[in-house]
Amino acid sequence: MRGPLPAWADVFVIPLLNVALAFVVAGLVVALIGENPVEALDVMIQGAFVYPGSLGYTLYYATNFVFTGLAVAVAFHARLFNIGGEGQAAMGGLGAVLVCLALDPYLPGVMVIPAAILGAALFGGAWAFLPGLLQATRGSHVVITTIMFNFIAAGILVWLLTGPLIRPGQSTPQTRNIAPDATIPQFHELARALGFEASSSPLNLSILLALAAAAGVWVLIWRTPFGFRLRTLGESEPAARYSGVSVPRMVIVTMVVSGALAGLMATNAVLGAQEKLVNNYTAGFGFTGIAVALMGRAHPVGIVMASLLFGALYQGGTELSFTYQTLDRNVVLVLQGFIILFSGALAHMLDGPLSRLFAPRTRLAPS
Repeated sequence: MRGPLPAWADVFVIPLLNVALAFVVAGLVVALIGENPVEALDVMIQGAFVYPGSLGYTLYYATNFVFTGLAVAVAFHARLFNIGGEGQAAMGGLGAVLVCLALDPYLPGVMVIPAAILGAALFGGAWAFLPGLLQATRGSHVVITTIMFNFIAAGILVWLLTGPLIRPGQSTPQTRNIAPDATIPQFHELARALGFEASSSPLNLSILLALAAAAGVWVLIWRTPFGFRLRTLGESEPAARYSGVSVPRMVIVTMVVSGALAGLMATNAVLGAQEKLVNNYTAGFGFTGIAVALMGRAHPVGIVMASLLFGALYQGGTELSFTYQTLDRNVVLVLQGFIILFSGALAHMLDGPLSRLFAPRTRLAPS
């Protein structure tokens, strides 16, 4: 018998149990390869949190996943499966760097950075506009169109970075560097400026923007009329239409908001770490955002926690490949696959047993 779960069990207990199952199965895979899974897990934890600079890298990766996970989650609430985060983030990077290349020779950094952040959001949102429009007016499913738009975005970026935007005098597909005062400060630079010792890492102030975006998404979805209409559309499209919601408009606006969040990933990677636009800078983070949103149950708090886990997997996986010759980053991909399996396809596998566990005990009345 299946019954309703307490909210805290649904948001925290179920994801933790799913992750634990994923680690157990991945540990069996590591054992089959011939390595000790407990020692491998210890190396991953040390590499993700303990070694100098490792925590900064973990939080840097987590920042990317917060943006892309929120992008997927916003669309989820309207029952839209936006898997175009990769292309939207790529276009966000293009928007950010175009603003910087145009303005940083003339304006101070304090004026260029906000404009570049806005450019990233606008380009990401604009790239999601057409899939939303096609879904709303032609019934073209966003799964298909966003996949196509991922490839189109990659093609456009390659053309630009090998042609009009390439740094003069070189063959590597990348732009020139952004002016130093137009980049987002990194934490180790700030710490050293204040007289503290800090290991170098790409972690930068974009993490604060990511946390603000998570809070903004929570307000948007659960505390605004727009969010109420969005959730109504996600629960039942006929009910949304009956209550006066303009479904085509909601689909388009939701996709634009989702794309803008994915585009903001450029603030962390392009403005805060690489300080230029390079080919394939998204590195698959747009796709990983789907797993982050699934594991986080499309809730901002869950997404932040899931992002931290995936950030640790990325950074810890790098250390794993350095330590073991038999375990490379593909093992981390296997672990991510199990997390997606248990958090997505098998997400409700434990609902029944937990519902019985948390169900209120009833006493038999004496006869």
